[in-house]
Amino acid sequence: MSFDQLSSMESQPTTMRRGEDPEYRDDPEFDKFAEDLSVKLFSLTSNISRLSGQISLLGTKRDTERVRERVHDLLEEAREGFKDVGEGVKRLSAWDDLSASQKYTQQKLSREFQSSGSEFQTIQRMALEKQRASASAGRTALESTDTSNVAYSDNPSQQQSQLQEQDQLRLASQDEVDFQESLIVERESEIRNIEQSVGELNELFRDVAHIVHEQGAVLDQIDVNVTNVNTDTRQADVELRSASRYQKNARSKACCLLLILAVVLVIIILAAVLG
Repeated sequence: MSFDQLSSMESQPTTMRRGEDPEYRDDPEFDKFAEDLSVKLFSLTSNISRLSGQISLLGTKRDTERVRERVHDLLEEAREGFKDVGEGVKRLSAWDDLSASQKYTQQKLSREFQSSGSEFQTIQRMALEKQRASASAGRTALESTDTSNVAYSDNPSQQQSQLQEQDQLRLASQDEVDFQESLIVERESEIRNIEQSVGELNELFRDVAHIVHEQGAVLDQIDVNVTNVNTDTRQADVELRSASRYQKNARSKACCLLLILAVVLVIIILAAVLG
């Protein structure tokens, strides 16, 4: 690109260049939709971080019913959020007549969604494994509970006392068993919910992965174009600097020449007058 071409481009009004540029698109609806998706995706990423912290407490001494409620709520919130954003990404990918920068935004959001989805799938599997381990341990503990193996005394009065104690223990133990069984049922229900969520989101993530794969070649071409533009810009900057130095040198030489001519002219005039 020559200096004359750059000067010609700079001399054109901005509105004229945009109007004549076939790559320029003005689509406020696309920009607003993409911005909303970006905000929702950022919120999802924050929820995933909080969810990971809560899941790490499951199966530890800090595991409480409140922790499990938070895990459940965050999982549900994240699942609905991924459904919403995923459908938005699919809609955005079908948007036609986009400029190069809008296509880049389109593909960037798809890749970010895919990355967040992979992280969420990992966290879902972790929650599923911990819930299964907890339910299995609870079942094992209930099955091992047995108050029937009691050594009875030969003394009838002691036998009566032992039977009364056993009945009391059985009643107390039954309350605990009922409570533990209710917890196990609740955890098994949560396991089914997580498994269902994994199945539903897997299909959505596969669709987005297919979109990202199709967009890959276009994105690579955009990256090449951006690199070429940066290279052309740097080359143009070098040419502009060279042209500026050339103009400064030319002005200095012109000034010197005019000064010499003026001196010669003065000498000729003085010689003519004195002669």
